[in-house]
Amino acid sequence: MDNKLNSLNLQQLDYIPEGLLDASPESLHKLLSEPTLIHLSGKHKEPLFVSILLHGNEPTGFLAIQLLLKKYQNRSLPRSLSIFFGNTLAASKGLRRLDDQPDFNRIWPGTPFPTSPETEMATTIVEIMQNKNLFASIDIHNNTGLNPHYGCINKLEPQFLQLATLFARFVIYFNNPKGVQSAAFAEICPAITLECGRPDQQFGVVHALEFVDSCLNLTELPNHPVHQQDIDLFHTVAQVCIKDEIDFSFHDENTALLLSEDIEQLNFTEIATGTMLGQLNNTKQLPVVAKDEDGNDVSEQFFVIDHDNLTIKRPTMPSMLTLDEKVIRQDCLCYLMERIHL
Repeated sequence: MDNKLNSLNLQQLDYIPEGLLDASPESLHKLLSEPTLIHLSGKHKEPLFVSILLHGNEPTGFLAIQLLLKKYQNRSLPRSLSIFFGNTLAASKGLRRLDDQPDFNRIWPGTPFPTSPETEMATTIVEIMQNKNLFASIDIHNNTGLNPHYGCINKLEPQFLQLATLFARFVIYFNNPKGVQSAAFAEICPAITLECGRPDQQFGVVHALEFVDSCLNLTELPNHPVHQQDIDLFHTVAQVCIKDEIDFSFHDENTALLLSEDIEQLNFTEIATGTMLGQLNNTKQLPVVAKDEDGNDVSEQFFVIDHDNLTIKRPTMPSMLTLDEKVIRQDCLCYLMERIHL
């Protein structure tokens, strides 16, 4: 198969391929060599949509779906289920994406990416599912830093909030980055992204399994407001990236930015003005760029250089901070959040 995916085909099946329930994330590509959409019928006809492996190094969703399908192997699903198996090629190598691939969670309708086989595939999936009277959409992810389990939504409507609190009391409302799966599906049904902690934690698999199973067994999503005491709701106000021209490290003191090795301890912690994130070496420019939901540069609202230290300028709460340098470069350093009161 051409690794560049120049001729990307979406495979659709109405059965579980032999060997899928026992495959590893690394071997799945041998069974599903292209992105694949599997439709399985259940008692309630309005399907639940689940996307997994949009990032190849985030296997929790796949492992949870395997357990779910094994559970219902000899009995009817309580609700029809459509499963999208995303970047199986990257999964075969344990990578978020291959260097010549776009991010499979940035290719959905609304993406700023140029038209490509991947964006056309994502649009096709949305069009297919739009005609099926969807019950809800779940996109399952892992992250590499120290984060609690939380749900991410793109609308603050009651059914979105009810879906999110069914998974965790930590809920993040966001509208940036663009082109994510949950935002595209939020236009047609209640949609959520699950963040299930590190990929090597079995608790994440069990939590995702229980959530998907619960959704399959729901007859409807409540449409009444969530009580304030049942939710910790945050709004993403900025995405923070390290500038392309800045080299950084957690260990090499000769790099332009030496990040603190304790940085991921700050996730979901309300941090004070003056908190240091790293030290600068032979550079006076701000090494990061923070952009708000509209793409405006808000770096100077949140960061300042103080005695060659990169420090926080105002109280905020970060998420997704990680020690994985490749993930930081491919995605971002972190997101900054503020609490919302319903």
